[in-house]
Amino acid sequence: MSRLDIDALRTLCAITDHGGVTRASEHLALSQSAVSHKIKRLEAGLDCALLSRRPGAPLLTEDGARLLQYARRILSLHDEALQSLSKRPLSGKIRLGMTEDVTSSELSRILGRFARLHPKISVRTHVKQSLVLAGELDRGEIDLAMMQVFEEDMRPEDVLLFQTRLHWVKSREFSLDKSCSLPFLSYDTDCFYKNWGMDAVPGLSTVLECASSAGIKSAVQAGLGIALLPATYLTPEIEIIDAEFPRPPTLAYILRGGKARSVPVQTLIQEIVQNRRTGYAAAKIG
Repeated sequence: MSRLDIDALRTLCAITDHGGVTRASEHLALSQSAVSHKIKRLEAGLDCALLSRRPGAPLLTEDGARLLQYARRILSLHDEALQSLSKRPLSGKIRLGMTEDVTSSELSRILGRFARLHPKISVRTHVKQSLVLAGELDRGEIDLAMMQVFEEDMRPEDVLLFQTRLHWVKSREFSLDKSCSLPFLSYDTDCFYKNWGMDAVPGLSTVLECASSAGIKSAVQAGLGIALLPATYLTPEIEIIDAEFPRPPTLAYILRGGKARSVPVQTLIQEIVQNRRTGYAAAKIG
């Protein structure tokens, strides 16, 4: 019977999380050939293809996607067992920033597990807009941020959690008249959605600024104007009107660390990546 190699499973997860063999090799500090060899050996042992290797196809085959779900669970238990037997528990402080929509995600569950595993690590969190968090990281005011960027603005060291679409939207009851100034429902001036939208469509007139996605969503549903919203916030009452405007860039939800990444920060990054669930599947881009 075939055995599942822990390092090979970690490599499969890294390829998925970083979007390919090249970035995975950088993250794992291995050569591309070493990463490819680990996957090929795993494929040979299981007698199935895990990576599609076809241009334009999803990164993983159907078998690869199925194994990935088991790999994350196996690695989580493996690392938890090692940590529980460690004679030198990690200690320190982590300053974590996150955006509002992340607070309602599975991050709370993961942070709870992290606290149980590492009781001597203090995690202090706050919620800000992505542009604010990026500035705090660059100034060394926080250690790690879970935030959004446009896909094209990702940095090589960023850890990709998932991608989703950003859409132009309105209420189905709202009449779109492009012959006059269009009422725009937006986040505040620290929002890169707003900055992109105002540049892309000069005829917009901001009639509402709100730092909350729930507030923007409610205003759209009430028919107060048009907005830019991620796919995760769409409801049957909201109409996508992308055909009427320039197409927004793809959104990437990422983990971005500061310039100096301590062992506790690296450990938290691994915990988030390895223990996230597939709850975002509907929002992901294949």
